[in-house]
Amino acid sequence: MQLETRQLKDFFIDAGLISKTESEEIENKIKSGEIKDSFDKALVSAGKISEDDLRRAQAYFFGVPFVDLKGQKIDFSILSLIPEPIARKNNIIAFRKNIDSLEVAMLDTSDLTSIEFIKKKVGLKILPRLTDAESIKSAILQYQKSLKAEFGDLIQKDVQALSGVDVSISKGDSVEESIKKLAENLPVIRIVDTLLKHAALQDASDIHIECMENDVLVRYRIDGILHDAMILPKNIAMSITARIKVLSNLKLDEKRLPQDGRFKIELNGEKISFRVSIIPTYFGEKTVMRLLRENVGAFTLESTGFHGVNLERIHEAMRHANGMILTTGPTGSGKTTTLYTILEILNTPSVNIATIEDPIEYQMSRVNQTQVKPEIGFSFANGLRSLVRQDPDIIMVGEIRDNETASLAVNAALTGHLVLSTLHTNSAAGAIPRLLDMKIEPFLLVSTLDIVMAQRLVRKLAKIRERYLLSKDEISSLSKVVNLDRVLKMLKEEKIVGEKDDWSKIYFYKAKESPESKDGYVSRIGIHEALKMTATIRDLIMKGATSQEIEEQAKKEGMITMLEDGIFKCVMGLTTIEEVLRVVTE
Repeated sequence: MQLETRQLKDFFIDAGLISKTESEEIENKIKSGEIKDSFDKALVSAGKISEDDLRRAQAYFFGVPFVDLKGQKIDFSILSLIPEPIARKNNIIAFRKNIDSLEVAMLDTSDLTSIEFIKKKVGLKILPRLTDAESIKSAILQYQKSLKAEFGDLIQKDVQALSGVDVSISKGDSVEESIKKLAENLPVIRIVDTLLKHAALQDASDIHIECMENDVLVRYRIDGILHDAMILPKNIAMSITARIKVLSNLKLDEKRLPQDGRFKIELNGEKISFRVSIIPTYFGEKTVMRLLRENVGAFTLESTGFHGVNLERIHEAMRHANGMILTTGPTGSGKTTTLYTILEILNTPSVNIATIEDPIEYQMSRVNQTQVKPEIGFSFANGLRSLVRQDPDIIMVGEIRDNETASLAVNAALTGHLVLSTLHTNSAAGAIPRLLDMKIEPFLLVSTLDIVMAQRLVRKLAKIRERYLLSKDEISSLSKVVNLDRVLKMLKEEKIVGEKDDWSKIYFYKAKESPESKDGYVSRIGIHEALKMTATIRDLIMKGATSQEIEEQAKKEGMITMLEDGIFKCVMGLTTIEEVLRVVTE
């Protein structure tokens, strides 16, 4: 929807949102070509008005009703007419249903594609209404609350239905046949489906189903922290495990040995893969399922937490036609996501990209992705050996696990390929002795390695948070674990704080309970360090220097450590000091 400049100008001046001088200043910049946006977008970009102010103006001029959904309870049967992922992606909420029509709140009522899609889905006339971003966010949260309640009721009903089911082996049936019958019981199917949907809804990364002495504990890992989700009766443990084994195509009658498998579901148009691990414990089998979303939206290096020197160094390494880019860190620290983000940037029609992974976590168009299958002898080393014969420009190896894979990766980097991979070490400097332990010759390592990134994931603060200043004692304690002078210099260079500010004037933030989050955190972001291969670091490697000596030299040459990057993000209001210290141990 476009409005004439004159109409907008008069409306915002009359509303007291901008002055006549500010309006003329924006118009002159548009005329001179200094600003290339339209008048309305230029006002928003300059911070003179908000997106919501603009929407209210559109609603006024076009006669589209404006609705405020903040704090308004929407009937779940109406809300769920539009699936949560579609509502979130397209900023569209069903809030009122009439006999033959459905009223929907939108940020952009000219989005005819979304309106037509909803119309076909519900079979009703769609009446678009304008709303603001806070209203959309408030309504999106109601999906989570309503679905939690619905899932809780479903599970209770199905648990009661199963309470009288005989779990003994039937006469004439083999052990496997009896267990399969349990797995095909309708309440069992519903319970497992509900657990999977509930986990996906809460954006969990893992599901833990643990047999205790008297009951079954279900926990979800959300933003890196395990949370109790529900407790189920012990008598349904075998049925739930059997159902997961059926989905994962595992041996039903094998309870003495660990088993690994995987399966896939589609939920509200989103494909989710589950990587399954089942292991025998004292009170029964424990199941852990890792959730991997296949249709994940594109990331950027900035959105994953890279900035400043780290960002510059990665972009520089990406411009090289050959060499190695490594990411390091523990399991679940976002290493693969970082590599996929780099691949997304490098993925142009002029290059051939091939990957060898275990498992394939995200699907990417125009990238040839290969899955490792150890059970048939198809390992990282075998796959990499074959990939170099596929005329690739860029190769991604999911993980360097052994000497052979390390040697092949280095050779690929030497022979004109850009190689990306991950390694399990605690710091960027720690990757160098690890590769030397894998029998890589120092002269080969310094010839191929371009950059090593180490990373951790910290929980991000919600929008509602508490601001505070550090006391002298707190500044003194913090300075013992991190070089605050280096952090302050970095904050001033990136213009986060003023030139004359010191730590007594710089604000930090604490988590605070809000409607958005009970514990005050939402999602996660990375903290990083990026060690660049320089002439001095090459010399240190050739002399057999320790990882501490290499790290000290890298810091002298401008490397930001993970702790320093963490404190930087604390000042930006992205996380808390406690959260950074929780994930980084030195």
